[in-house]
Amino acid sequence: MTKHLNLRLPDDVHAAAVAAAAADDRSLNSWITTVVRRAAEPAGTPNRPGGDSTTSVLLRRGPDSPPA
Repeated sequence: MTKHLNLRLPDDVHAAAVAAAAADDRSLNSWITTVVRRAAEPAGTPNRPGGDSTTSVLLRRGPDSPPA
């Protein structure tokens, strides 16, 4: 079974997600599902440096990212 979710994203976040999905050869829906599934895993969070348990590395802006 699947659930529907309306998600509002700023234009820049949407564009970054579309680009990330395309780079991973996935649809945007499939890419978002994968990111949410990984972020919702209850244990084993090696992808969250610095003790930040709320924001996945996949969603963080890097040092070379343009300012928001």
